[in-house]
Amino acid sequence: MNNNKLAVIFPGQAAQRVGMLKTLAKHYSLVEETFAEVSEILGYDIWKLIQCGPSEELNKTYRSQPAILTASVAIWRIWKQQGGCMPRIMAGHSLGEYSALVCSESMDLYSAAKLVMIRGMLMQEVTPYGYGAMSVIIGLNDDMVFKCCRSAQKDQIVSPAGFNAPGHIVISGHKEAVNRVNLCCKNAGAKHIFMLPISVPSHCALMKPMVEKFRKALEQIVITTPNIPVVNNTDVCIEREPKAIRSALMRQLYTPVRWREIVQYCVHQKIKRFLEMGPGTILTGLVRNTVDNAFVLSINDPISFAEAMKVNWS
Repeated sequence: MNNNKLAVIFPGQAAQRVGMLKTLAKHYSLVEETFAEVSEILGYDIWKLIQCGPSEELNKTYRSQPAILTASVAIWRIWKQQGGCMPRIMAGHSLGEYSALVCSESMDLYSAAKLVMIRGMLMQEVTPYGYGAMSVIIGLNDDMVFKCCRSAQKDQIVSPAGFNAPGHIVISGHKEAVNRVNLCCKNAGAKHIFMLPISVPSHCALMKPMVEKFRKALEQIVITTPNIPVVNNTDVCIEREPKAIRSALMRQLYTPVRWREIVQYCVHQKIKRFLEMGPGTILTGLVRNTVDNAFVLSINDPISFAEAMKVNWS
Protein backbone atom coordinates (compact mmCIF):
# COMPACT_ATOMS: atom_id res chain seq x y z
CA MET A 1 0.00 0.00 0.00
CA ASN A 2 1.18 3.51 -0.85
CA ASN A 3 1.47 5.40 2.45
CA ASN A 4 3.06 8.63 1.25
CA LYS A 5 1.43 12.01 1.85
CA LEU A 6 1.16 13.18 -1.77
CA ALA A 7 -1.91 14.06 -3.83
CA VAL A 8 -1.52 14.90 -7.53
CA ILE A 9 -4.15 17.37 -8.74
CA PHE A 10 -5.14 18.47 -12.24
CA PRO A 11 -6.66 21.81 -13.35
CA GLY A 12 -9.77 22.37 -15.43
CA GLN A 13 -10.89 24.96 -17.95
CA ALA A 14 -9.62 28.55 -17.68
CA ALA A 15 -6.09 27.21 -17.11
CA GLN A 16 -5.32 27.29 -20.85
CA ARG A 17 -3.13 29.97 -22.41
CA VAL A 18 -1.29 30.38 -25.70
CA GLY A 19 2.32 29.22 -25.34
CA MET A 20 1.73 26.84 -22.44
CA LEU A 21 4.34 24.08 -21.92
CA LYS A 22 6.67 25.69 -24.49
CA THR A 23 9.79 25.59 -22.29
CA LEU A 24 8.98 22.12 -20.94
CA ALA A 25 8.76 20.81 -24.51
CA LYS A 26 12.30 22.03 -25.20
CA HIS A 27 13.59 19.77 -22.43
CA TYR A 28 11.33 16.74 -22.81
CA SER A 29 10.28 15.24 -26.15
CA LEU A 30 7.36 13.51 -24.44
CA VAL A 31 5.42 16.78 -24.51
CA GLU A 32 5.17 17.08 -28.28
CA GLU A 33 4.87 13.30 -28.64
CA THR A 34 1.79 13.33 -26.39
CA PHE A 35 0.24 16.25 -28.28
CA ALA A 36 0.96 14.55 -31.61
CA GLU A 37 -0.90 11.49 -30.36
CA VAL A 38 -3.95 13.60 -29.52
CA SER A 39 -3.73 15.63 -32.76
CA GLU A 40 -4.32 12.41 -34.69
CA ILE A 41 -7.47 11.76 -32.66
CA LEU A 42 -8.82 15.30 -33.01
CA GLY A 43 -7.94 15.78 -36.68
CA TYR A 44 -6.00 19.04 -36.24
CA ASP A 45 -2.60 20.11 -34.87
CA ILE A 46 -3.46 20.92 -31.27
CA TRP A 47 0.17 21.74 -30.38
CA LYS A 48 0.27 24.38 -33.11
CA LEU A 49 -2.98 25.90 -31.82
CA ILE A 50 -1.59 26.05 -28.28
CA GLN A 51 1.70 27.62 -29.35
CA CYS A 52 0.39 30.03 -32.00
CA GLY A 53 -3.20 30.72 -31.03
CA PRO A 54 -5.29 32.69 -31.52
CA SER A 55 -6.50 32.65 -27.91
CA GLU A 56 -10.12 33.12 -29.08
CA GLU A 57 -9.88 29.75 -30.82
CA LEU A 58 -8.07 28.03 -27.92
CA ASN A 59 -10.70 29.33 -25.48
CA LYS A 60 -13.51 27.55 -27.35
CA THR A 61 -14.66 24.80 -25.03
CA TYR A 62 -14.18 21.93 -27.48
CA ARG A 63 -10.59 23.12 -28.13
CA SER A 64 -9.53 24.04 -24.59
CA GLN A 65 -10.77 20.83 -22.97
CA PRO A 66 -8.54 18.46 -25.01
CA ALA A 67 -5.67 20.98 -24.76
CA ILE A 68 -5.67 21.07 -20.95
CA LEU A 69 -6.20 17.31 -20.69
CA THR A 70 -3.23 16.63 -22.97
CA ALA A 71 -1.00 19.13 -21.16
CA SER A 72 -1.70 17.47 -17.82
CA VAL A 73 -1.14 13.95 -19.17
CA ALA A 74 2.13 15.03 -20.81
CA ILE A 75 3.44 16.38 -17.50
CA TRP A 76 2.39 13.20 -15.70
CA ARG A 77 4.15 11.04 -18.27
CA ILE A 78 7.38 13.00 -17.79
CA TRP A 79 7.00 12.73 -14.01
CA LYS A 80 6.75 8.94 -14.31
CA GLN A 81 9.59 8.77 -16.85
CA GLN A 82 11.87 10.70 -14.50
CA GLY A 83 11.03 8.49 -11.52
CA GLY A 84 8.79 10.95 -9.68
CA CYS A 85 6.99 9.86 -6.51
CA MET A 86 3.68 8.08 -7.10
CA PRO A 87 0.80 9.78 -5.27
CA ARG A 88 -1.59 8.15 -2.82
CA ILE A 89 -4.56 10.09 -4.22
CA MET A 90 -5.44 11.96 -7.42
CA ALA A 91 -8.12 14.57 -8.06
CA GLY A 92 -9.01 16.96 -10.85
CA HIS A 93 -11.05 20.15 -11.00
CA SER A 94 -14.01 19.62 -13.37
CA LEU A 95 -12.33 18.69 -16.69
CA GLY A 96 -9.28 17.78 -14.58
CA GLU A 97 -11.16 14.73 -13.32
CA TYR A 98 -10.67 13.24 -16.81
CA SER A 99 -6.92 13.96 -16.57
CA ALA A 100 -6.88 12.15 -13.22
CA LEU A 101 -8.73 9.14 -14.67
CA VAL A 102 -6.26 8.91 -17.60
CA CYS A 103 -3.22 9.23 -15.34
CA SER A 104 -4.63 6.64 -12.93
CA GLU A 105 -5.12 4.34 -15.97
CA SER A 106 -8.89 4.17 -15.56
CA MET A 107 -9.30 5.30 -19.20
CA ASP A 108 -6.80 5.73 -22.04
CA LEU A 109 -5.76 9.08 -23.50
CA TYR A 110 -7.25 8.31 -26.93
CA SER A 111 -10.71 7.72 -25.43
CA ALA A 112 -10.51 10.63 -23.01
CA ALA A 113 -9.41 13.17 -25.65
CA LYS A 114 -12.23 12.11 -27.96
CA LEU A 115 -14.71 12.19 -25.07
CA VAL A 116 -13.81 15.67 -23.80
CA MET A 117 -13.94 17.05 -27.35
CA ILE A 118 -17.48 15.63 -27.66
CA ARG A 119 -18.25 16.96 -24.18
CA GLY A 120 -17.13 20.44 -25.23
CA MET A 121 -19.09 20.32 -28.49
CA LEU A 122 -22.28 19.21 -26.73
CA MET A 123 -21.86 21.94 -24.12
CA GLN A 124 -21.57 24.53 -26.87
CA GLU A 125 -24.48 23.00 -28.76
CA VAL A 126 -26.92 23.48 -25.86
CA THR A 127 -25.62 26.97 -25.03
CA PRO A 128 -24.67 29.05 -28.11
CA TYR A 129 -21.94 31.71 -27.82
CA GLY A 130 -23.05 34.63 -25.69
CA TYR A 131 -25.97 32.68 -24.17
CA GLY A 132 -24.31 31.71 -20.90
CA ALA A 133 -21.46 32.83 -18.67
CA MET A 134 -19.48 31.98 -15.55
CA SER A 135 -17.96 34.30 -12.98
CA VAL A 136 -15.89 34.06 -9.82
CA ILE A 137 -17.09 35.69 -6.60
CA ILE A 138 -14.39 36.31 -3.99
CA GLY A 139 -15.01 37.46 -0.45
CA LEU A 140 -18.55 36.24 0.29
CA ASN A 141 -19.76 33.15 2.13
CA ASP A 142 -21.85 30.39 0.54
CA ASP A 143 -25.14 31.58 2.00
CA MET A 144 -24.81 35.11 0.63
CA VAL A 145 -23.99 33.84 -2.89
CA PHE A 146 -26.97 31.44 -2.77
CA LYS A 147 -29.16 34.35 -1.65
CA CYS A 148 -27.98 36.56 -4.54
CA CYS A 149 -28.59 33.74 -7.02
CA ARG A 150 -32.13 33.25 -5.77
CA SER A 151 -32.96 36.95 -5.82
CA ALA A 152 -31.38 37.69 -9.21
CA GLN A 153 -32.39 34.66 -11.30
CA LYS A 154 -35.91 35.92 -12.18
CA ASP A 155 -37.07 33.58 -14.99
CA GLN A 156 -33.52 32.47 -15.87
CA ILE A 157 -31.00 29.96 -14.53
CA VAL A 158 -28.03 30.93 -12.36
CA SER A 159 -26.50 28.98 -9.48
CA PRO A 160 -23.22 28.20 -7.70
CA ALA A 161 -21.11 26.01 -10.01
CA GLY A 162 -18.03 25.56 -7.90
CA PHE A 163 -16.99 25.89 -4.28
CA ASN A 164 -13.27 26.35 -4.84
CA ALA A 165 -12.02 27.62 -1.49
CA PRO A 166 -13.46 29.51 1.48
CA GLY A 167 -14.91 32.74 0.07
CA HIS A 168 -14.11 31.67 -3.52
CA ILE A 169 -17.24 30.61 -5.39
CA VAL A 170 -17.96 30.22 -9.11
CA ILE A 171 -21.45 30.91 -10.47
CA SER A 172 -22.89 29.77 -13.78
CA GLY A 173 -26.00 30.33 -15.87
CA HIS A 174 -27.65 32.68 -18.35
CA LYS A 175 -25.35 35.61 -19.07
CA GLU A 176 -27.86 38.27 -17.99
CA ALA A 177 -28.59 36.40 -14.76
CA VAL A 178 -24.88 36.01 -14.01
CA ASN A 179 -24.45 39.77 -14.48
CA ARG A 180 -27.33 40.43 -12.08
CA VAL A 181 -25.79 38.12 -9.46
CA ASN A 182 -22.43 39.83 -9.93
CA LEU A 183 -24.05 43.18 -9.15
CA CYS A 184 -25.88 41.75 -6.15
CA CYS A 185 -22.64 40.25 -4.80
CA LYS A 186 -20.78 43.50 -5.37
CA ASN A 187 -23.42 45.36 -3.36
CA ALA A 188 -23.17 42.68 -0.66
CA GLY A 189 -19.46 43.41 -0.23
CA ALA A 190 -17.64 40.95 -2.50
CA LYS A 191 -13.94 41.79 -2.65
CA HIS A 192 -13.46 40.79 -6.26
CA ILE A 193 -15.64 39.57 -9.15
CA PHE A 194 -14.44 38.53 -12.58
CA MET A 195 -15.78 36.67 -15.61
CA LEU A 196 -14.12 33.40 -16.64
CA PRO A 197 -12.74 32.96 -20.19
CA ILE A 198 -15.13 30.08 -20.82
CA SER A 199 -17.65 29.91 -23.64
CA VAL A 200 -20.25 27.74 -21.86
CA PRO A 201 -21.97 27.85 -18.45
CA SER A 202 -20.80 24.54 -16.94
CA HIS A 203 -22.03 22.80 -13.80
CA CYS A 204 -25.56 24.19 -13.82
CA ALA A 205 -29.01 23.14 -15.04
CA LEU A 206 -28.35 24.61 -18.53
CA MET A 207 -26.23 21.50 -19.21
CA LYS A 208 -29.04 19.00 -18.58
CA PRO A 209 -30.24 18.90 -22.25
CA MET A 210 -26.88 17.35 -23.28
CA VAL A 211 -26.93 14.56 -20.72
CA GLU A 212 -28.44 11.81 -22.89
CA LYS A 213 -26.15 12.48 -25.85
CA PHE A 214 -23.13 12.52 -23.56
CA ARG A 215 -24.27 9.30 -21.90
CA LYS A 216 -24.15 7.54 -25.28
CA ALA A 217 -20.60 8.80 -25.91
CA LEU A 218 -19.52 7.80 -22.40
CA GLU A 219 -20.92 4.30 -22.84
CA GLN A 220 -18.54 3.76 -25.78
CA ILE A 221 -15.50 4.35 -23.54
CA VAL A 222 -13.77 1.53 -21.68
CA ILE A 223 -13.42 2.46 -18.01
CA THR A 224 -11.58 0.29 -15.49
CA THR A 225 -10.80 0.53 -11.77
CA PRO A 226 -8.19 3.29 -11.29
CA ASN A 227 -4.70 2.15 -10.25
CA ILE A 228 -4.47 5.27 -8.08
CA PRO A 229 -7.65 6.35 -6.21
CA VAL A 230 -9.41 9.39 -7.73
CA VAL A 231 -11.59 11.68 -5.58
CA ASN A 232 -14.51 12.80 -7.74
CA ASN A 233 -16.06 16.27 -8.03
CA THR A 234 -19.69 15.37 -7.53
CA ASP A 235 -19.70 13.22 -4.40
CA VAL A 236 -16.24 13.95 -2.96
CA CYS A 237 -15.52 10.25 -2.72
CA ILE A 238 -13.39 7.56 -4.32
CA GLU A 239 -15.20 5.27 -6.75
CA ARG A 240 -13.66 2.04 -8.00
CA GLU A 241 -16.54 0.55 -10.00
CA PRO A 242 -16.72 1.71 -13.67
CA LYS A 243 -20.51 2.14 -13.41
CA ALA A 244 -20.13 4.52 -10.44
CA ILE A 245 -17.34 6.46 -12.21
CA ARG A 246 -19.59 6.94 -15.26
CA SER A 247 -22.47 8.10 -13.06
CA ALA A 248 -20.28 10.70 -11.36
CA LEU A 249 -18.99 12.01 -14.71
CA MET A 250 -22.58 12.36 -15.96
CA ARG A 251 -23.76 14.26 -12.89
CA GLN A 252 -20.65 16.44 -12.91
CA LEU A 253 -22.05 18.19 -16.01
CA TYR A 254 -24.83 19.95 -14.10
CA THR A 255 -23.76 19.89 -10.44
CA PRO A 256 -21.20 22.09 -8.64
CA VAL A 257 -17.52 21.24 -8.34
CA ARG A 258 -16.87 20.68 -4.63
CA TRP A 259 -13.14 21.46 -4.76
CA ARG A 260 -12.89 22.91 -1.26
CA GLU A 261 -14.29 19.65 0.15
CA ILE A 262 -11.99 17.56 -2.06
CA VAL A 263 -8.95 19.31 -0.59
CA GLN A 264 -10.35 18.85 2.93
CA TYR A 265 -11.02 15.16 2.17
CA CYS A 266 -7.36 14.72 1.18
CA VAL A 267 -6.23 16.39 4.40
CA HIS A 268 -8.46 14.03 6.43
CA GLN A 269 -6.68 11.16 4.67
CA LYS A 270 -3.40 12.50 6.12
CA ILE A 271 -2.39 14.00 2.75
CA LYS A 272 -0.10 16.93 3.48
CA ARG A 273 1.46 17.65 0.11
CA PHE A 274 -0.15 18.57 -3.21
CA LEU A 275 1.40 18.61 -6.67
CA GLU A 276 -0.51 20.40 -9.45
CA MET A 277 0.15 19.07 -12.96
CA GLY A 278 -1.12 21.27 -15.77
CA PRO A 279 -0.92 24.79 -17.17
CA GLY A 280 -1.08 27.64 -14.68
CA THR A 281 -1.21 27.65 -10.89
CA ILE A 282 -4.95 27.97 -10.23
CA LEU A 283 -5.29 24.93 -7.98
CA THR A 284 -2.10 25.77 -6.09
CA GLY A 285 -3.71 29.01 -4.95
CA LEU A 286 -7.01 27.31 -4.09
CA VAL A 287 -5.30 24.67 -1.95
CA ARG A 288 -3.33 27.32 -0.07
CA ASN A 289 -6.53 29.27 0.54
CA THR A 290 -8.24 26.16 1.90
CA VAL A 291 -5.52 24.60 4.05
CA ASP A 292 -3.24 26.55 6.36
CA ASN A 293 0.45 25.82 5.79
CA ALA A 294 -0.28 23.49 2.85
CA PHE A 295 2.79 22.34 0.93
CA VAL A 296 1.81 22.63 -2.72
CA LEU A 297 3.74 23.00 -5.96
CA SER A 298 2.63 23.48 -9.56
CA ILE A 299 4.80 21.95 -12.29
CA ASN A 300 4.62 22.97 -15.95
CA ASP A 301 8.13 24.19 -16.84
CA PRO A 302 11.71 22.88 -16.38
CA ILE A 303 12.41 24.98 -13.27
CA SER A 304 9.30 23.95 -11.33
CA PHE A 305 9.75 20.35 -12.51
CA ALA A 306 13.35 20.23 -11.23
CA GLU A 307 12.23 21.74 -7.92
CA ALA A 308 9.51 19.12 -7.50
CA MET A 309 11.92 16.27 -8.23
CA LYS A 310 14.07 17.34 -5.25
CA VAL A 311 11.21 17.22 -2.75
CA ASN A 312 10.79 14.31 -0.34
CA TRP A 313 7.11 13.61 -0.97
CA SER A 314 6.93 10.79 1.57
